Amino acid sequence: MSLDERRHYHVGNLRARLIEAARAALETEGLAGLNLRALAARAGITAGSVYHHYAGKTELLGELAGSGFADLRRALEQADRAAGDGGRLRAWALTYFDFAHRQPALYGLMFDPTIAALPTVAEPREAALDNLRGLVARVAAQQERERPVEQIALAIWAAAHGAASLTISGAGGDHLMEDVITGLEALFRPA
Repeated sequence: MSLDERRHYHVGNLRARLIEAARAALETEGLAGLNLRALAARAGITAGSVYHHYAGKTELLGELAGSGFADLRRALEQADRAAGDGGRLRAWALTYFDFAHRQPALYGLMFDPTIAALPTVAEPREAALDNLRGLVARVAAQQERERPVEQIALAIWAAAHGAASLTISGAGGDHLMEDVITGLEALFRPA
């Protein structure tokens, strides 16, 4: 049986069970504690069954990180819908920050250089970033000003990511995200 044939073999919702088990293991044991044999046991399957769906640990971690970006995108879209005019940037930043703090190990995996380079991560990451690009474009249109949407979106993403990473590591302090949001909002106030 070829690798492609093994990937299509499936029992019930095994891929979803493996990702769910991997997410739980990642948050409780960290990346170092996540191995395929233990993951298979946690999902209630044999270790060999994992290879019917994934070529190895890196591929599974890529799908896990991609699912993290998909969850982040959905949370950001929900926050955007719930936020009123003038509150979208704050809602986006707070949702991003909350996501990072609720799932710090998954958040770290999503930006791990080896994992982040995988195609299964790139597409959902771009979809999450597209959410921010759309927000920046809507705010710029409301202000009737020409704005470099791509550069602003990347600057906001980098500021939110940096603030979240600093506070997760204990280096940022509780006020850091609020200060970053206040600074970002100042950039968008009409002249």
